[in-house]
Amino acid sequence: MVFSKIVFPFIINNMSIILPLVVAVVFLRNYLAKEKVKTEKKIKQDLNKKAEVWRDKELGDHDDVQPALEADLEHVPFQHTRRPVQQMIDTSAEFYQEMNKRRTLRFYSSDPVPKEVIENIIRTAGTAPSGAHTEPWTYVVVSDPVVKVQIRDIIEKEELINYTQRMGDKWTTDLKPLKTDWNKPYLTEAPYLVLLFKQIHGYLPDGTKKVHYYNEISCCLSAGLFLAAAQQAGLVTLTSTPLNCGPALRSILDRPDNEKLLMLLPLGYPAANATVPKLQRKELSDYCKFFE
Repeated sequence: MVFSKIVFPFIINNMSIILPLVVAVVFLRNYLAKEKVKTEKKIKQDLNKKAEVWRDKELGDHDDVQPALEADLEHVPFQHTRRPVQQMIDTSAEFYQEMNKRRTLRFYSSDPVPKEVIENIIRTAGTAPSGAHTEPWTYVVVSDPVVKVQIRDIIEKEELINYTQRMGDKWTTDLKPLKTDWNKPYLTEAPYLVLLFKQIHGYLPDGTKKVHYYNEISCCLSAGLFLAAAQQAGLVTLTSTPLNCGPALRSILDRPDNEKLLMLLPLGYPAANATVPKLQRKELSDYCKFFE
């Protein structure tokens, strides 16, 4: 009754207004539906295009693609001597005990360290596994006092901005118990500064790019061996990642554009008055689960 007496007459009397509105709504709905389809299609095309560019330009996905290593690379018998069980237990326990002494040091003696020791540490780091054996690391070793001062100047200027503006209250508050701030005297005190650059790609003999798979992960594995080798050699170090310093450091060290700074590791003996935070490491059960 209400529809026939009120609503229907209202529609009839206002048809000239309602009809254009209905047409406009239908048109708009159809337009939006078509635009949605077009947008989704364009996104899919863009994704496919980007994937194609990544495959073709970075990976060389062509019919005539050749491996970066020798196509007929020789495989030789693996040389391995199995140790007695008790020797394995004793050796692994001794290694753990030595590595458990490893600490992050910010106080260094300026006493010289034989260059051969540094070379052996980096040789050890160079034994790390890497994606497709690309070995995407470059270790730059600085002992020149003038260059160390330049490095310290660059890092401390950026770190001051980091600590006061970029890092935020939570991050800087978490670092306060460790007594670390923007001031980095160890950069000129340690006899060596070792800068690890990741090679985001390499070059083949013909000048074309050589893909470095998992370059950052590979370099981190190498850095882990560096830490272990430094500890075994009786030296101390620190893993630092200077924020916003990479381009400037790459420039003064004359590194190519395909290398990006991953971390900086001072290396030397601890200072006589060196201190470290009294920290506790997690128990094995907190970070290791066995399925037996």
